Amino acid sequence: MAGVGQVIENSSLLSRIDQQLHKLESILALVSGLAIFSLMLLAVVSVFGRHFFNMPLPGYVDWIEQAMPLIAFMGIAYTQRNGGHIRMDMLVAQLSGRALWLFEWITSLCILVLMLLLIWGSWSHFSRSFDPSMPWWSRDSSMDIALPLWPAKLMVPLAFSVLALRMMIQLWGFAHAFITNATVPVAVPLVLDAATQAAAESEYINDEIQPS
Repeated sequence: MAGVGQVIENSSLLSRIDQQLHKLESILALVSGLAIFSLMLLAVVSVFGRHFFNMPLPGYVDWIEQAMPLIAFMGIAYTQRNGGHIRMDMLVAQLSGRALWLFEWITSLCILVLMLLLIWGSWSHFSRSFDPSMPWWSRDSSMDIALPLWPAKLMVPLAFSVLALRMMIQLWGFAHAFITNATVPVAVPLVLDAATQAAAESEYINDEIQPS
């Protein structure tokens, strides 16, 4: 299941690197949110034009095609840092101490290997599309208004590269936790249990509705 992770920060080198990368992850997540908002606006314009002027927005589907990598991939490293991805907690919940950190390190290593393979494959896909000698530097384009596709294809290895950096930091964090038998390691998501999550959400809601 998906959880909300608490990430401990301090003045250590690992934590400082984690915080700097988190700034980049936050920017990419913001870009993803703006892409969703932009598509919503485009949908309003297209529907409005079709209904009142019988003229929908040209290339609406093409722009959706361009924005999909931004929506699907730009926020994955941010979500990984905060422990928000889907995971199986039935086994992990039974572990603690070094056994838990070793298990997290192994699974993080598997994810990193997968990301490196996906970076290689998605970069090859981008390379087949990008050609500086062609118009708009592109060998292929969208069906309707001929938008070049290489910018959208470039977003995929970019997002996966940031996630790979995040996994390297988490590997470092879990390895340090295993060696030192740390109770609360830094720079890794400490997934909260359901009761703690509910209490935190309740406190947040109370703060939001409390009059200033």
